[in-house]
Amino acid sequence: MPRLPTSSPRLTERKRSAIIDAAIDEFRVSGYETTSMDRIAARAEVSKRTVYNHFPSKEVLFAEILRHLWDAIAGGEAFAHHADRPLRDQLLELVAQKFRLLNDEAFVSLARVAIAAGIHSSELALDMVARMNEKEEGLTVWIRAAAKAGRLKIKDPVFASHQLESLIKGFAFWPQITLAQPPLDAATQKKVAESAVDMFLGYYAL
Repeated sequence: MPRLPTSSPRLTERKRSAIIDAAIDEFRVSGYETTSMDRIAARAEVSKRTVYNHFPSKEVLFAEILRHLWDAIAGGEAFAHHADRPLRDQLLELVAQKFRLLNDEAFVSLARVAIAAGIHSSELALDMVARMNEKEEGLTVWIRAAAKAGRLKIKDPVFASHQLESLIKGFAFWPQITLAQPPLDAATQKKVAESAVDMFLGYYAL
């Protein structure tokens, strides 16, 4: 007779969610270095073994949290290039998605934790940046598709994507992370988004 599973998929997913929620709280309150898998397990009310069954290391768990926050805020949206729509409208939608992430208090506080941890470990910093950049791939894909359709004169979509990201983060990420500036209000977001997109298209659009 086949053995019955020890826990249902639904229970397993609930435990995973509890671990992620507990880890978010621990990292925000205690910082990266002080947070331990033991403390996360205690806050999630699961065993330490259960935590390691889902996440083999603290580094993997932290990277998963960043992805989890991005997915929750972005709503799982993936913008495809549409040849029949104005480039400006599409780019403004992509930038609006980015603002939803950068204005989220939980993401900003965890980004501070990640940067602080990276100062003490270059290997960890590189790993975190690589994992976070995976979530910026959507803009690169869109730019590559627009260039292939003959609407943008771009030879290096990754470079162009980083340019646009930098225009946004220079106002809506780094001042908040390094100088504790407040999130941009709606009017300033609109100004930053429109000026960044117009500069980008002014240089690259055909």
